[in-house]
Amino acid sequence: MQVIHSLSEFHRLLSIPPPLHPLVSVVQVSELHAIASEIWKKFSTDFYTISLKKNIQSKIKYGQHYYDFDSGTMTFIAPKQVQSIEAESTNEFNGTSGSGYALMFHPDFLAKHPLAGNIKNYNFFSYSLSEALHLSEKEESNVIAIFKKIEEEYQHIDQHTQAVILSQIDLLLNYSNRFYGRQFITRKAVNDSLLIKVEHFIADYFNSEKPLQQGILTVEYLAGQLNLSANYLSDALRSLTGQSAQQHIHEKLIAKAKEYLTTSNLTVSEIAFSLGFERPQSFNKLFKNKTEMSPLEFREAFN
Repeated sequence: MQVIHSLSEFHRLLSIPPPLHPLVSVVQVSELHAIASEIWKKFSTDFYTISLKKNIQSKIKYGQHYYDFDSGTMTFIAPKQVQSIEAESTNEFNGTSGSGYALMFHPDFLAKHPLAGNIKNYNFFSYSLSEALHLSEKEESNVIAIFKKIEEEYQHIDQHTQAVILSQIDLLLNYSNRFYGRQFITRKAVNDSLLIKVEHFIADYFNSEKPLQQGILTVEYLAGQLNLSANYLSDALRSLTGQSAQQHIHEKLIAKAKEYLTTSNLTVSEIAFSLGFERPQSFNKLFKNKTEMSPLEFREAFN
């Protein structure tokens, strides 16, 4: 796998002039002309990339089935994330697959700034490409203005350049958070269907032998079965119900535990194992945390 360490190396591979700043760069998609196409089959970078693209023609999946708008599509890539582009789809990097901008910045550029820690809280950096952000025209114009401001700012580097650019990146990330919140709402039909699937899958899991075979249901396993990233699933559910995927799992787990406690003669340890716990103590702790009663106290109170 090819690892692209610096912005300068990335610029060279895309046949564009060297960056004016070694740690931050804005490029136009229409100007990119990739070399050595085999590199793009599997690669990662040591820097963040935020892209806004329009009129995508390549075979990379950007959630075409769920477009809310015909305008820009934003994707967010964190350092070390493995990326892949089919060989015949390298037009994605050859200026023939649309227009837009790509902002790249190295983690070192965030050093000693609050954003260095806060950026990990933006879950969309771990979303898959099929969970991209689709913008309205107004949203797109706001994002483009920020890209242009960043590009303008590093033309003449001085002691204020870093602070100004970081404030713009911070603004861009906050806008993106807002826009994703809007997308969860405007794609209500899709997300309502997702909620139904989640509820059914969790219930079926705990009503089967899978907990004994595979252990406690995890968010990662649930998301994988739904072909979603774990963070996107949690964020989508939270926007619909106020609960994360983990909270949904725990809700169903506790409901099933209550069923066992009130309708069977299974011991608490047997119930814990039936739900996928390796240690009954872990089950007891979770049950008490959720109900303010131990499993035995709940059984005695019910009886």
